[in-house]
This record gives sequence, structure tokens and C-alpha cells, in this order.
Amino acid sequence: MKILLTTLNARYTHTSIGLRYLYANLNELQDDTQILEFSINDAIQTIAEKLLMHSPNVIGLGVYIWNVSEIAELIHILKKVSPKIIIILGGPEVTYLPFRVNLDDADYIIQGEGEVSFYDLCKDLKNAVFPTEKIITMTTPNLKELVLPYEFYTDEDIQNRYIYVEISRGCPFECEFCLSSMDEKVLAFHLENVLDEFEKLWQRGARNFKFVDRTFNLNIRSAKRILDFFLEKEESYFAHFEVIPDHFPDSLKEKMKLFPHGALQLEIGIQTLNLKVAKNISRILKLDKIKENITFLENETEAHIHLDLIVGLPGEGLEIFGKNLDALVKLSSCEIQIGILKKLSGTHIKRHDIDYEMVYSDIPPYDILKNKDLSFDDIQMMKRFARFWDLTYNSGNFKKSIQLLWKEQSVYKNFHAFGIWIYEQTNSTWKISLQRLGELLFNYLCEVKKINEQVVADSMLEDMMKLKGRAIPSYLKPWSKSFVQNSKQGTSGFNKRQN
Repeated sequence: MKILLTTLNARYTHTSIGLRYLYANLNELQDDTQILEFSINDAIQTIAEKLLMHSPNVIGLGVYIWNVSEIAELIHILKKVSPKIIIILGGPEVTYLPFRVNLDDADYIIQGEGEVSFYDLCKDLKNAVFPTEKIITMTTPNLKELVLPYEFYTDEDIQNRYIYVEISRGCPFECEFCLSSMDEKVLAFHLENVLDEFEKLWQRGARNFKFVDRTFNLNIRSAKRILDFFLEKEESYFAHFEVIPDHFPDSLKEKMKLFPHGALQLEIGIQTLNLKVAKNISRILKLDKIKENITFLENETEAHIHLDLIVGLPGEGLEIFGKNLDALVKLSSCEIQIGILKKLSGTHIKRHDIDYEMVYSDIPPYDILKNKDLSFDDIQMMKRFARFWDLTYNSGNFKKSIQLLWKEQSVYKNFHAFGIWIYEQTNSTWKISLQRLGELLFNYLCEVKKINEQVVADSMLEDMMKLKGRAIPSYLKPWSKSFVQNSKQGTSGFNKRQN
């Protein structure tokens, strides 16, 4: 029986740890199984063609919020062309009801962690035993008994893609918008075994590690062991962790200080700083600790940090969101990701639907459309706000000059006005070149904010010319004389010091 394991990743640089777990635990069926990965940018009929070239009997598909629509189309084509193929679905997007994308063409759906149940199902199918129930609910496996998947990352993966790893599963918190809140408890892998596998990956050349643990620093002992693993390495590397913002004891802080620039990335889910809103979504906020730890990470480590805020939480209007953003920008200069609330099947956020008049799209990614505090127009405006924020503030291309928008005033109010203005000029949030974006910012600061052209140009030149080899943009050339002279003097001085 030929088995194919496949999914559509969000982009080429991503890999699927889930497929590799399934493969690692297929035991005697492994020899007849192959992993094939694609991206959502690939043509669906071409994907179907490449899968059918292998003449599979069974195809296992990993289904996620970013690929469920494409997966539905792929299943439709596969069943039309080769109806005898047995299609098995698994992954977060099919673990909880209701399914909001029609997946009726699939033969079986495994809900939950599927390493054991997928093997059992495939073994039954090979023996011509066909379960009568389409949906198979999986109980949580013993993580210490699972075969680890890391040897099944290929050399191409190691050279060109992120390597996804984990030391635990689950989350102890109950944030109502998150699927991880559905887990009953946090379970850990055998740490020594995991570290042995990480070392093998390192010896093969792996240098980009993305930990999928939802709460990496929950167990401080384990977290420190992982950090030590990287600190012992002399070559450059990149390690990404999702961390709890209020749980950084001194022992962990001391290790964080030791990482060189560019080696450590921390994702910190703030979501809201408003205590009432946090209570609405069952989120615990220890504001003093959060502020203390972000200040520490900002000022005493070389870690790249990005914080998350969510638009559309029940009870949080634009005024409260604006105060959250103002507070975070004042607290830290790091990246701030602005996301739109999504209603994922199975999550408890649904309990607010009536009281807060929450209305969501039933089309992936299930964004909120409006609620009691935010109109549809408000949500649309905030989606554009988030996009322009990414292009300007988060991109790092305008790190100094973007701050001229607000100076000592409200970040949110001033960027809100800029977002409305820039959309009026472009009627788009996509395909805006860096040159065009810079020119728009320059014109807004000079013409709308009435800031002196030379002051604006000096800040923008400092931002734009940080990367060597960039040409001075045409719109800044009339004010670039002093910048060019200073640059030449700096170069001359450097040469003299070298000589």
C-alpha cells in the first residue's frame, strides 16, 4: 500500500513537523510512505498531478487555517480523477467542529494528535478493514513513547528552510481565542532525547530552529537547558521561541543576556493591556511583570523581539486599542504585530457572540467583521492600519523618521490619520514599492504635518541609507548635500584611522 503524506505550507521556507511525526511513527508501513510538501502558491492541479504520479493508495493531508480552502479544492480534483484513493485529513483545522469549509470528499478525518491513530488506520486499510466512522477522535499520545521526527528533515530542508522543533505540547492558559486553550495540560518530551536529536541536526548543518512550543519558558529548567545548547555553539544560528511575558526569573535573564545579536528571536503575545478586556477572554495579565520583562529584554539583551496585539477583542474599542499601542511603543522599540481577531472552531470566544454582537466571516481565516464596539468600516480601516504599520514601523526601513509622525503625542491617533491619508493616495495596501512608500511618508510629514523638509530628509536619509549600496532616492536628493558631505568625512576619517 503506497502512502503519501502531504500538505501546503504557507511558503517555501516552511516545513511541516506534523508530517514528519506521522512518518516517524508508521513503523512497518514507513518503507511504503513518502513525504511531499508544497506551498499555497503552487497551482492546485499541478499539485494533484505530482501526487498522482506516485500512484498512491492513501493520501494523508495536513489541514491548517492558511490552506484549508486549497485543500478542499485539491481533494475535489483528486477524487474526480482517481476516486479510489483514500484521503485522510488531520491537523488543527479539522480537529474541532464546525467545519466551515466543505471537506465532505475526504474519506476519514483524524481529530487531535494523529501519530498513533494514523498508523492504526493505515494498518487497518492495508488489511482491508474499513472503519465505519468517518471522524476518528484521537486521545493524547504519550510523548515519551513517540518516535521523534527530526532525522526526516532532508538536507535540502536543512540548507534552505526553517527547522521546526518542540520540547512540549499544550498550554496552561485559557485565552479564549486560541486553540491551545483547549489542551487539558502541558506535556513534555524526554528532554535528553530531544537534545540528542537537536545535536544531530546541528551536525548536519541546521542553523535555523523555530520552536513551536506555545509556552517555551513555562518550565525554566528545560528552557535553560535549551538555551545552553545554543550558547555552547560557536557558529552563527537563529532560534525562535514563543514566550510568556511575565515569567522571566533572574536565572533565565542571565542566559538571555549572553546571546549575540541576531541569534535569538522572541515572540511575546501581549494581545491586550486592558485588564477588563483580558478578563473577558480569560487571559491573565500581570502588567508590572510584563512591563519589567519587556524593558529588560529591550535594554539588556540583543534578542529580536516582536509583540502581538489583537484588534476586535470583546469589549475593546479603538480608544482602548490605541492606548495599548501607545503604551507598547513607549515601552519598547521592537516590532509590534497587529492581528485581527479570528473565531476558530472549538474556541470559547464564541460565548461572547450575543453580548458583544460579534460577527465573523465563515471564510478562512474567519476574521471578525464587526462587533458592538467596532463597525465593519472600523475593522477594514484597522486592517489597512496593520498593513501600513508593517510596511513602515515593523519593516525597520523608517525606524527614525516614522517617529516624526507622533513625536510626544499619541502613536495610534497620528498613525491612524497617516493610514487614512496614504490609502487615499494609493487605494491599495499592496504592491507599494519602497521608493513610493518613502516618498509618501516624506510628503505627508512635510505637507500635512508641516515639518521642515530638511529635518524630515535628514531622518529619512539616515534610515534609508543604512544599507550599503542604496542610491539616494530622487525625492530626497535636493536635501542630501549635508548627508553626502558627512558620509564622505566619515569615510575619510575611517580610512585615516585604518592607515
